[in-house]
Amino acid sequence: MAKDHKKQDEVEAVEMETLTEEEQDEILRKYDPESNTRDLGSIFRKIVFFGLLAFSLFQLYTAIFGQYTAYIQRSIHLGFALSLIFILFPARKRLKKEKRGKVPFYDLILASLSVVVGLYWPLNIEKITGQVGRLTDMDLIVGIIAIILTLEAARRAVGVPITIISSLFLVYAFFGSYFPGFLNHRGQDVKSIVRTMFYTTDGILGTPISVSATFIFVFLLFGAFLVKTGVGNYFNELAVVLAGRLVGGPAKVAIFSSALQGTISGSSVANVVGSGSYTIPMMKKLGYRKEFAGGVEAAASTGGQLMPPIMGAAAFLMVEFIGGITYWEIAKAATIPALLYFAGIWIMTHFEAKRVGLKGMKEDQIPNRKETLKKIYLLLPILGIIFFLLIGIPTMQAALYGIVLTIVVSAFNKETRIGFKDMIDALVDGARTALAVAAATACAGIIVGVVLKTGLGLGLANGLISAAGGNVFLTLVFTMIASLVLGMGSPTTANYVITSTIAAPAIIALLMMGAEPGAVVPIVVALSAHLFVFFFGIVADITPPVALAAFAASGISGGDPIKTGVTSAKLAIAAFIIPYMFVFNPALLMIDSSLIEIVWVTITALVGMLAIGAGMIGYWYRQCNWIERIFIVAIGLLLIFPEPITDVVGLALFLGMFAIQYKTRDKEDDVVVA
Repeated sequence: MAKDHKKQDEVEAVEMETLTEEEQDEILRKYDPESNTRDLGSIFRKIVFFGLLAFSLFQLYTAIFGQYTAYIQRSIHLGFALSLIFILFPARKRLKKEKRGKVPFYDLILASLSVVVGLYWPLNIEKITGQVGRLTDMDLIVGIIAIILTLEAARRAVGVPITIISSLFLVYAFFGSYFPGFLNHRGQDVKSIVRTMFYTTDGILGTPISVSATFIFVFLLFGAFLVKTGVGNYFNELAVVLAGRLVGGPAKVAIFSSALQGTISGSSVANVVGSGSYTIPMMKKLGYRKEFAGGVEAAASTGGQLMPPIMGAAAFLMVEFIGGITYWEIAKAATIPALLYFAGIWIMTHFEAKRVGLKGMKEDQIPNRKETLKKIYLLLPILGIIFFLLIGIPTMQAALYGIVLTIVVSAFNKETRIGFKDMIDALVDGARTALAVAAATACAGIIVGVVLKTGLGLGLANGLISAAGGNVFLTLVFTMIASLVLGMGSPTTANYVITSTIAAPAIIALLMMGAEPGAVVPIVVALSAHLFVFFFGIVADITPPVALAAFAASGISGGDPIKTGVTSAKLAIAAFIIPYMFVFNPALLMIDSSLIEIVWVTITALVGMLAIGAGMIGYWYRQCNWIERIFIVAIGLLLIFPEPITDVVGLALFLGMFAIQYKTRDKEDDVVVA
């Protein structure tokens, strides 16, 4: 009986430290533009509810029975998103609570104009296509309005950075003749810019929003249905059962849980708040510093965007941008790099826990294993999606099957069962999540349109290569910096569109040097380049000074935001190394390589990450002095560098240092990683 009371007291202590839903909501509003929505009154709440439901039903209908022509499908998708954003998202980020429920008249005007923009193509498609590129005055006015609405909607629902970048690209398109060197072009007049942006499939209605209007939306619905089964809370429970008792247990719970959350989440910040409100208080309770606890969660949650099969919805865009490749090939290629990323965080949190003497969670703090494992069936829809893709079922069809499988699986237990009301709510929630994605991809389409119209991509690629003097490593470093800057403050989908359009061509041009002019870019080259910029664009979420995921984690932990960002970037050191590895050695992407090569490069990379983790934290089997730390990190880099000679030398040095560390170890340390 006393034991039961003790267990209850400890559970209550943890619960008292965890954030309430209202506190989570405030953090999301502060750091995640997608969550900064109005608290609407009854009338507008119903309008938005039915609007979101209609949005989902339209998307489901076209997913099942076939899409309309490109211009109609995409413009209706855009119209739905823009009109709902102006009702749901306020113009200002911080509103007094009493003003959150009001929709001002100017937003009603903007929402009405959005409906006009969305219906303009469907109602005038024959007239517009018959003009062979010529625009009437009305076409020009509607096109200008569409551009302005897209920029403003993206500012509200996505954030200021992408709006500024897109606006600068429009300025560049108009004033191109005034720019120096490789940036110079003859400039575009207003009509030409508007034509590209709204009356071709190279701009706002281009590839990015096409993917949003097809694959991404259905997968977001799949995620919304999955959430209705309670899978998010189950991820946390399962993580505690599997990792809670290990050294530094709560930190490893955060890593495990965030990796699972990333399979259905499209936002680093939302991932941080969703799992961090549970794991960060546990880490602090165990004894981790505030900044370290927040850094672990931020690094792990950001890594969720790199985790197949969803990869923050960027994988679907990658299929379209690269061409000639299947979704499954991209998910497969990203698997080892993602696992190495999480392995790196796991290793460093372990060594930090050993360094400061932190143990695992107590047995009476662990959920009932039997009851937790009974609910393992909740993972079946995710495994089902992977299986459907593996056997070659089309991506959108696989997502639809995943939704059906989720409903079926939920019926196994009364607690998880999805009823009719839950289905309606899932449709509404999925559409709500899609609003920011639609705005982001539409805005990113502006960037793509300018790049295609002006030839900026090739110019920037040549400029980066020239600045690096043709050196492969320096070009990659410059591209990394560009991706980190371009990715700051942007959500995953927009992030990838920007970096792949602006930065990836530099790597492709570099790797294709010496090839015949007009030669087809091999898949391995294109995929290496796109994954390289994707990784660094995502890591921008934890790289100061604009590290939104880290700042959100600091809001939960109470730590210093910048110190939390520095800590999270340090923990995610693997993300700064792995992209170089797979550019120099594509075996990590499981492309054009034998099984032996893939296994060897993975093992040496893991051992290298172990050494780097020990060096970065300053602890292995015992405390390391600064000379040892430098030497151990150097050993790790030798193992990671993809050359046989460096692998052999690195392994020999690693074994030597391992023997020294083990012989002089602290008495209580008997394992390297638990």
